Amino acid sequence: MEDNIISVQKVEFHYDSEFKEDLPVKQVLKGISLDIKKGEFLAVLGHNGSGKSTAAKHMNAVLLPCEGKVYAVGIDTSDEDRLFDIRQDVGMVFQNPDNQIVATIVEEDVAFALENLGVPPDEMRERVDEALKSVGMYDYREHSPHQLSGGQKQRVAIAGIIAMRPDCIVLDEPTAMLDPKGRREVLKTIRRLNREFGITVVLITHYMDEAAQADRIVVMDNGEIILDDKPSGVFSNVELMKKVGLDVPQVTELMYLLSGEGLDTDTRIITEDECVEMLLEKLRIKN
Repeated sequence: MEDNIISVQKVEFHYDSEFKEDLPVKQVLKGISLDIKKGEFLAVLGHNGSGKSTAAKHMNAVLLPCEGKVYAVGIDTSDEDRLFDIRQDVGMVFQNPDNQIVATIVEEDVAFALENLGVPPDEMRERVDEALKSVGMYDYREHSPHQLSGGQKQRVAIAGIIAMRPDCIVLDEPTAMLDPKGRREVLKTIRRLNREFGITVVLITHYMDEAAQADRIVVMDNGEIILDDKPSGVFSNVELMKKVGLDVPQVTELMYLLSGEGLDTDTRIITEDECVEMLLEKLRIKN
């Protein structure tokens, strides 16, 4: 458990129907277990209602298990006295950046949490500048957040978390409301934080191309984890992915279709370069 920054142990969660007694209790998580290692880039996939966002909210104690345990940076999330410590070390970025931006100037927004933490002014200045540079938004530090694009706003929201210097960032569908350019900007930032700064990243997404860039993918369906493997291993399960309403990368589907036509292909291929290399090799062998 020492190498795990987050450990989810047999967690069950349901929303009570106390205000609507005629409705049954909805079981959202059904005894899931998941260990996330320090420095890992984990993507969590699942269709709407699969439980992936609910699982994410357990990772920094936004929600608490009805049964089971969650440990974040070694701390039991049910320990109310340690909630502050958990949220300093495990930051969370939500889908809509407008819901996270509270100030009228970019650098003031990034500094907001640090002011509440009582960080000295000199250190605050250093942390804010460093965080904005890490997401490529330093040149916009004196702009109004509301004049920025969706992708830029989301990068400012991420900077606000980075300024707290967490060990782990959980991102709950951070690109869902963005255009393709904004999605690319945010994903590039996420990858850089993981690769260059060693920050553990948990990315909740429904975009296959984003998940393909992770070290590991977990697939959820109906409150359970049904796949947990490297991207190539997960996406090779084409039929299962389609059965639960998810796609696979286009090149993986091409390999799957070619395999169905009798061509000896590798359905673990997930990138265009791998696909081209394999097809060229097949042509060389044929000739």
